[in-house]
Amino acid sequence: MEEIRLQKYLAEAGIASRRKAEELISQGKVKVNKQVVTELGTKIDPQRDEVEYEGKLVTKQEEKVYIILNKPIGYVTTAKDQFNRDSILDLVKIKQRVVPVGRLDMYTSGALLLTNDGDFVYQVTHPKHEIEKTYTVTIKGVVLQEAIEQLRKGVKIEDYTTRPAKVKILRIDQEKKQSRLEITIHEGKNRQVRKMCEAVGHKVLALHRSKIAGIGVKDLPLGKWRYLKEKERNKILTGKY
Repeated sequence: MEEIRLQKYLAEAGIASRRKAEELISQGKVKVNKQVVTELGTKIDPQRDEVEYEGKLVTKQEEKVYIILNKPIGYVTTAKDQFNRDSILDLVKIKQRVVPVGRLDMYTSGALLLTNDGDFVYQVTHPKHEIEKTYTVTIKGVVLQEAIEQLRKGVKIEDYTTRPAKVKILRIDQEKKQSRLEITIHEGKNRQVRKMCEAVGHKVLALHRSKIAGIGVKDLPLGKWRYLKEKERNKILTGKY
């Protein structure tokens, strides 16, 4: 069999995107034939060479799967958790080893993609592809138009300014002093939507990702998942959604 680059093999095995696989190799986390390999130009013969990651044999997965999960609150999006908290992988029990595409924090519910296709992970998570993510956000206080305009233009968070966002007011509850917004962003910074709202003076009370790349979870109960349809997957890969 023709030799292929080690990072491509890891991506096709669903370990990580090619870029992330390169980082894993550079960090000395991958072994080929029992030897740690750090050179990014390393090539292997999948039929002859033995590849290990985190002490486990890596086998190339031929069948690619693409899943959307409606993540409940209280689940982490990591495979291993030092506090033994419930993981989203406890909800998706299939024979293939899948990884989450990006993350949702423990207290955020909603749309989360999972796959064993490293190239798909890269397509969705790399900023240059500008995949849209839409959130329904309940915030403390009655939101003013001034705050909405700030969010739309971009707000300063720590050491960066967010890119312009699409923002729509869904409801204002004068009695409870709460507001509900729909916010659509292209970025995926850590806890970004929460920090954006805090930057304009409003604490987030509830956060739900309703759509990712135009694919929603409205008809999917919390904790349930389904396979993506081929046309949905193609829309994500082409950016036409």
